[in-house]
Amino acid sequence: MSRAGGKRKLKFTELSVEEILGIVEPLMQNCLEGSNESDHAKHVRDFTDRMKNIVTPEELKRQLSGKPRIRFTNRQFLNLFRRRNSIGIVWKQSTSSSDDELINQAIFKEVDGRVLIDHCMIC
Repeated sequence: MSRAGGKRKLKFTELSVEEILGIVEPLMQNCLEGSNESDHAKHVRDFTDRMKNIVTPEELKRQLSGKPRIRFTNRQFLNLFRRRNSIGIVWKQSTSSSDDELINQAIFKEVDGRVLIDHCMIC
C-alpha cells in the first residue's frame, strides 16, 4: 500500500489473488444478499456513486420483478483480471430458479480509501 493525500491506497497489482478475494468476496456477498432480500440500501452499500445512480430503488425493483423470483445462491471464483486502477472478477453464479450456469462479472475500484463495486452484471 502507498500513501497518497494522507490516505492509504491499495496497490491491486501487489496483492495476491487470495488477498484480493478476501476484500471483494464480502462486498459481492452483501450485494447479492441485498438483491435476494429486496433490500436496496444493502444491495448498493458497496457501490460507487456512478453505480448508485444507475441502480436506483426503482431500477432494482424492476430488475427483481421477473417470475419466477430468482435468488442468487452459490458462486465459484473463475478468474481475476488486474488493471492499473481496478480489478475484474468473474465467477460462475448459480440461482435458485434453474440449473443454468451464469456468469457474474464485476469491476472493483478504490474510491476514497474504500474498495467499491463499479460494475456488476450477471447473465
